[in-house]
Amino acid sequence: MSDHLGIAAIPRRRYLVLVMLWAALLLPFISQATAQCTARDVLQNRLKLPTAEQVRTPKAPTASAADIQTWKTIEVGTLAGSFALVGALDAAGCKSGGQAAEILARPAATVSATKTDVELVAVPATELGFEGDTAKLAEIYALAQQLGFQLATAEIGAQLRLQYFEQPIGEFLIVGMEPIRTWGGEPVILNIANGGAGLILIGQDGRADADIPAMSRIVFVRSIKAAPTQGIGEAAAVAHR
Repeated sequence: MSDHLGIAAIPRRRYLVLVMLWAALLLPFISQATAQCTARDVLQNRLKLPTAEQVRTPKAPTASAADIQTWKTIEVGTLAGSFALVGALDAAGCKSGGQAAEILARPAATVSATKTDVELVAVPATELGFEGDTAKLAEIYALAQQLGFQLATAEIGAQLRLQYFEQPIGEFLIVGMEPIRTWGGEPVILNIANGGAGLILIGQDGRADADIPAMSRIVFVRSIKAAPTQGIGEAAAVAHR
């Protein structure tokens, strides 16, 4: 693989300097995030919630992004590059699948230069108006954007993993994002998951014609029109640059 050859070609002294610099950038974050993704810590985080979650009931198809409440607000632009983002996931004990780790290392996985709050929604395809058991990924994206939502970025997906330590067991959230191609050319998107053994970040099929279960919840960014208060819409736009 070309990436391994590139690492081998770095002089030893320069490589050590890069490692030390990376560690220095991660140190403040590591002290806050250590072991937060392990199964035991997830359970403890769940027990700290003030009230039990309400059971999600099916809703009528939405007519606009404004009809769906913000599910979670996260902060992006807190780490200096994608390598620091991957390191923060490791420091928190959040395991990454092979495809997820690979696309986060690709040049397309850019990181915001400024700290920005981003409002997110998590909706199933059925709530967007799709019928049947599955829907094509490209069709879901098209309708979501038509309703006023924006696609997320790989950074938003990774930061959501780092800022959603209380995720319930059995929940898998698809990140509605432009797919990033692996070194082999396969389009991949991210999935925020808790399979029971701890919090993980995995990759999944990002092809336009990929079949997505209609009941699966997909994470999108609110549009500028849907959330103008306190500049959240503008902040989401910055996150997509």
